[in-house]
Amino acid sequence: MTVFLQIEGTAIVDISSLYAEINRIFMAGEAWQLGPSLDGLDDLLYGGYGALAGHETATLVWRDIDRSREALGLEATRAWPEDKLRQPGTFNAETIGRQLDALQRGEGQTYFDIVMEIFASHPNVALVCA
Repeated sequence: MTVFLQIEGTAIVDISSLYAEINRIFMAGEAWQLGPSLDGLDDLLYGGYGALAGHETATLVWRDIDRSREALGLEATRAWPEDKLRQPGTFNAETIGRQLDALQRGEGQTYFDIVMEIFASHPNVALVCA
């Protein structure tokens, strides 16, 4: 059976609010919440818990996706690795430096692009952009 879900793109103004919206949609009724993690988002979309539990497939309508694309664009993407650099010894600074250089040259993926790539890797979740 397919479950139908809807993300409100206007609720997404930065990376933190993306995960708040993901939790509102996918984790309602769970005793825990998904943290701001691309790996966690990927794991969530495999199903087994939250709104996907017991469903083979899902259709996710992402309303006002263009607002989300803008909110998760270059500025938010640049702030994401810069925040990691403020945590010395936690992340690979050399790799983050390369990511920031690529963004500066206009060659890197935005956070939005990465999120879309994660959704695309899960054929059990049909994403409808509205």
